[in-house]
Amino acid sequence: MTNEEYNICVDLYADNIYRFVLKHIRNIDAAKDIVQETFTKVWVKHEKVDYSKAKSYFFTAAHHTLIDLVRKEKYKTDIESQNLPVEDLGMKNIDLKVKLDHALNQLSDIQKSLVLLRDYEGYGYDEIGEITNLNESQVKVYIFRARKKLKDILVSVEAVLD
Repeated sequence: MTNEEYNICVDLYADNIYRFVLKHIRNIDAAKDIVQETFTKVWVKHEKVDYSKAKSYFFTAAHHTLIDLVRKEKYKTDIESQNLPVEDLGMKNIDLKVKLDHALNQLSDIQKSLVLLRDYEGYGYDEIGEITNLNESQVKVYIFRARKKLKDILVSVEAVLD
């Protein structure tokens, strides 16, 4: 990939990568750091990256950087203090958003990543497989199980009564 192609990719994918990471970890500063680190990692190897597969490469790098951070943060005791508070926007759907976020946070890291890539970012199973180094059937199974778990969480009596 040339310098120009790299710059085009940064323009095209920066917002999508940021949204993906932010939705996963809900920490603005950490999300910005991960995006920056992703672009740095790709820049170091940009000459070896095929431009036609750049989108996949960028998201793969972001996914791996995100997973590294999540693993590192699991060992810290103050991880809960890094979540952003939900702002009162005066919207009727704010409770739904809180419940969806709560349900997503109950998924395993890989399930959460796959659901966000598929349902939030709109990637195909094959693209998700490239990003996460899973085969397409594994991606489908993980997403199926994650959606089933989300359904169970969201239709539980406790979720309805909250």
